[in-house]
Amino acid sequence: MKHEKTELFESMPVPKAVWTLAVPTILSSLVMVLYNLADTYFVGMLNDPLQNAAVTLAGPVLLAFNAINNLFGVGASSMMSRALGVKDHDTVRRASAFGFYCALLSGMLFSLMVALLNGPLLTLLGASGDTLAPTAEYLKWTALCGAVPSILNVVMAYLFRSEGATLHASIGTMSGCLLNIILDPICILGLGMGAAGAGFATFLSNCFACVYFLVLIAVRRGKTLVCVAPKAFRPDRRLMKGVLGVGIPASIQNLLNVTGMTVMTNAIAAYGAEAVAAMGIAQKTTMIPCYIAMGVSQGVMPLIGYNFAARNARRMKEATVYTTKASQTIMIAMTVLYIVFAKQIVGLFMDNHLIIEYGSAFMRGLSLAQPFLCMDFMAVGVFQACGMGKRALLFAFLRKIVLEIPALLLLNRLFPMYGLAYAQLAAEIVLATAAILFLVKIFKDTQASADRIQAERA
Repeated sequence: MKHEKTELFESMPVPKAVWTLAVPTILSSLVMVLYNLADTYFVGMLNDPLQNAAVTLAGPVLLAFNAINNLFGVGASSMMSRALGVKDHDTVRRASAFGFYCALLSGMLFSLMVALLNGPLLTLLGASGDTLAPTAEYLKWTALCGAVPSILNVVMAYLFRSEGATLHASIGTMSGCLLNIILDPICILGLGMGAAGAGFATFLSNCFACVYFLVLIAVRRGKTLVCVAPKAFRPDRRLMKGVLGVGIPASIQNLLNVTGMTVMTNAIAAYGAEAVAAMGIAQKTTMIPCYIAMGVSQGVMPLIGYNFAARNARRMKEATVYTTKASQTIMIAMTVLYIVFAKQIVGLFMDNHLIIEYGSAFMRGLSLAQPFLCMDFMAVGVFQACGMGKRALLFAFLRKIVLEIPALLLLNRLFPMYGLAYAQLAAEIVLATAAILFLVKIFKDTQASADRIQAERA
């Protein structure tokens, strides 16, 4: 039976196919940003820098979830899209089951590690003195209790997105995020839980999203290739290589992001709770364009992966170039907006003169990196879609270890505190240049492979 999304991948005009896949993913990403900002906004209403700092200090742990999300979500979805390109539906089902059950077990292990290493973890994050207790309470709900639903929510969205069902994937993600936004003021302010209330709201909303996806699989049985039946969990060498070959580099990429964020939070913590809170606000608000770029690149991954496997080099290149142009336009417009209205944006979250001054300066520095970051995301998305895990890992290593972390340390020394906001810009200028060179080579190699196959058939 012909899969219902074949037209989208093979014959639909590229702009229409790109936006059909990307718009739900972008909307989902924006709702995720809103829910992250809701934590910051409602905790900020307490006008207590310690509570706001706690949410910022816990950030690297929540970012670490993405290491598992990428390992099994990105890895399995890439394998599924490529299998769809060659019409191997059995591999699609088995890859989805592999991603689901491995994510479930990993989430349980993550919670266990947080429970056993709670004290050293808080120290590593830079929590101490007055920030120790609120950070621990926030992590209790988001990591100790919430690791499994948080991870499964994202991984299942990836699985649905891989077969072109981006709308269903986004509804699941957005429903959890919207519930979180509703619960935040109730838990943080109404129940007087502070930062812990933000964590509790996150836990409940992720549980709701997981239930949505599980019900969706049951309702769409026979219409979806996403499968979580235990009997489909039959990993073999080829399947594991296909999933982990992309997933492990994507996971390491995220762990490197956690390392970079930990270096950042420890560096900014030396300047006091106000600086930490200001950096947290600046980072979360500038995540809006970042998540848009990420949503675009993740949204078109199934289209690129499908056509790469089908050796349709022309359609693959057209989709990549069109997506890059559209994303760059959005990023440049957002950068201008942040530079012009930095103080007003920070002022929405906390009525504190020092935090507004710090935060607006941080925001301007961080926003300058966005147009270059967009190019970086697009290249990594292509690598992951095409199963080129090693190239994605190379970019991650260059971004954090070679470029960004040294830039953080150097710029903080040259321009104390304020220099931290410009480290990402320094790294992304180099990576954007490298991204263009790598993409040009991939297009040439894919076209040459397609020409060779066509000549052999003739």
